[in-house]
Amino acid sequence: MDGKEDAIEHAVEKAVEVTTAGLVARPRGSTFSPFRYPVFRAIWTANLFSNLGSTLQGVGAAWLMTELTTSHQLVALVQASATVPIMLLGVFAGAIADNYDRRQVMLVAQVGMLVVSAALAALAYAHLLTPFLLLAFTLSVGIGTALNSPAWQASVRQQVEPREIPQAIALNSISFNIARSIGPALGGLLMSIWDVSFAFAINAISYVGLIGVLLWWKPEARPVQVDRRPILPAVAVGIRYCATNGPLRRLLIRGFALGFSLAAYQSLLPAVVSGNIHGDELDFGLMLGLFGIGSITSAPFTGTIRRKIGLEGILALGAAMFVFSLSLIAEVHDIRFALPAAFVSGMAWVMILTTLNTAVQLRSPDAILGRCLSIYQAATFGGMALGSWVWGAVADWQSLSFALHAGSIFLIVSFVALRIVAPLPRPGEGVIRHD
Repeated sequence: MDGKEDAIEHAVEKAVEVTTAGLVARPRGSTFSPFRYPVFRAIWTANLFSNLGSTLQGVGAAWLMTELTTSHQLVALVQASATVPIMLLGVFAGAIADNYDRRQVMLVAQVGMLVVSAALAALAYAHLLTPFLLLAFTLSVGIGTALNSPAWQASVRQQVEPREIPQAIALNSISFNIARSIGPALGGLLMSIWDVSFAFAINAISYVGLIGVLLWWKPEARPVQVDRRPILPAVAVGIRYCATNGPLRRLLIRGFALGFSLAAYQSLLPAVVSGNIHGDELDFGLMLGLFGIGSITSAPFTGTIRRKIGLEGILALGAAMFVFSLSLIAEVHDIRFALPAAFVSGMAWVMILTTLNTAVQLRSPDAILGRCLSIYQAATFGGMALGSWVWGAVADWQSLSFALHAGSIFLIVSFVALRIVAPLPRPGEGVIRHD
């Protein structure tokens, strides 16, 4: 180990102050208190419109694939292609977020996604897309997301005070899920009256606002400054920290297992709506819209529920809700009976992912926060990407209903097993004081 690596690890050790008394000594603000900060408010608003555009593109790509092919696996791979880059490149993106100005990293990612989305809209308008070309474009957008996400999530600490971090994370989740509640219905309407290329074009335009806000924002230097170092050694430091930190390691294992199971719902839903339910693009948009409404409904209460029943309790509740949703859509053949599954799964999605994200942020030192978040995302979205491929293959091998029931069974078995061999951190365990 060279002198620079000794220095980085020494900086990480000095940044880690574990408290057993609670998350933060100062009292938390209300759910919406981060809106008091102009920078957070501006980025949140711009990101809302960007999320809306991304949702339109996701809906359009998933539905277009059902029109281009009859393969359940290719339909499921639309979801996988959006998450594979986070699994493969996310760790490197985390090191980039820690090594460079996070605002500039986000700008590069947003501009890149704008260019790719515009090209996708043009090819869709010209009717030149094939299944594999569509996957290539969704993969390219996923690369931009992989680069952007660690820098964006880590930049929350530069937008609000430390005690506001949990509320800021919850509000960012609400922004995403507001878009998920409006975007799918809007996307279905646009596809029914115009063309899928219109949804892709709106997504390209939606990046402009966030790019403008990022150009306006001039953040102060981060409080913990670490000398830039080559990407691979920087990645190694992050991996070593997460692997040797017991609470973080157990959170990463849970994230992978839950992502693998939850992918059964996300990846197979387009095939379920177009196949078992015999619905159209409006029905698909309605299902995704109710998913978003369910997410918004549960987001403000997730923190309260977590404090009352703990990490293990809220993840168990979310898993049980997903088992209900998977089992229901596996058996119904009428859109009216599938709608409750969409709403419940949206609630469960936020309970699970917001809880895991918050738990990882509060247990990661700022010096390597981007890397810790990217490793968490690589684990969770890697599980989703692998799950999308597996559940799609199972659906082609047997049937959609069989694959959805298999996802439910795997979720139950893996949750019970991991609760025994990899219990989640106790309240306050591994939490870092940032005041």
